[in-house]
Amino acid sequence: MSNVKKIKENDFLSISARVRVLENRLLTFERMERMIDAKDAADAAKVLGECGYPDLPEVTNSALDAMLAQAQAALFEDMGKAVGNPALMDVFRCKYDYHNAKTLVKAEALKLDQDKLLLGGGRYDPAALAEDYRREDLRSYAETFREAIGHAREVLGSSGDPQQADFILDRAYFQELTALAKASGSKFLEGYVAALIDGANLRSAVRAARLDKGGEFLRQVLAEGGSVSPEDIAKVKGSELNRVFKGTALQAAAEAGAALAVPNGGALTDFERMCDDAVMDYLAKARMIPFGEQPVVAYLYAREAEATAIRIILTGRMAGIDGSTIRQRLRRAYC
Repeated sequence: MSNVKKIKENDFLSISARVRVLENRLLTFERMERMIDAKDAADAAKVLGECGYPDLPEVTNSALDAMLAQAQAALFEDMGKAVGNPALMDVFRCKYDYHNAKTLVKAEALKLDQDKLLLGGGRYDPAALAEDYRREDLRSYAETFREAIGHAREVLGSSGDPQQADFILDRAYFQELTALAKASGSKFLEGYVAALIDGANLRSAVRAARLDKGGEFLRQVLAEGGSVSPEDIAKVKGSELNRVFKGTALQAAAEAGAALAVPNGGALTDFERMCDDAVMDYLAKARMIPFGEQPVVAYLYAREAEATAIRIILTGRMAGIDGSTIRQRLRRAYC
């Protein structure tokens, strides 16, 4: 991680041009509306053909999972070859490794086989990770990742509290993201990671205030690396969160969160959406940049957001959820 790659705009000239073409196939607001208004889930899924997805002969949760997993694998393989900056790609792969780490740690504590819940797409093959975890041989994995697994495993074994294990792994995840973004040489990517961390910390602070938990609890939960320090967040009351996030990308979300940061403070749906939309607003700046790593970073995030939107819409349609409720759950589209 100590060797920072120097970004050269010309390195991204070809892939930036291709990304601009690929953006035309993203799930736009108009396409989402057509999916929501379609007569049934099968017709809704047909809209995805315009985005490059294959036909779904049968719209089921398992078929949807398989389609999205296949699309993600193809995306990472394609972009990974074209980008030539492993740290940049690993920022987007990393979360799947930590999902798998949480799954393995909890499965061991519960004495269950949960390998079917492991996800591909990470830096490490999930089957190999599971085998190495059980052999207690993680020497070939990133130091932060390896140490976090060991610590989470130990804490869960002694305390029986899976939340404590999640806190450890979440903080390590954001620590790795920060280091990877720095190693990539992209200030734009560093800003994206900082916005992610700010959003996660703001959510945690609002939830903690609603549970009447104080600064000591927050210090276990909050991650370093955002534009607002964990110490500054932990020092203020929930109603003052708008003050510490003033001037950041999360300012509007913090204002909404501060009003909800009391016991029985009301639904968090709009607040949660505002946190995610703030990250999308940051990445939307890439649309004004003709070439460089910025369009690639934004496109990778846009594809993540697209997969989430597809899942929300199709699972909602399969469950018979009304259109207005589905719309409330959707985040802002990149295009």
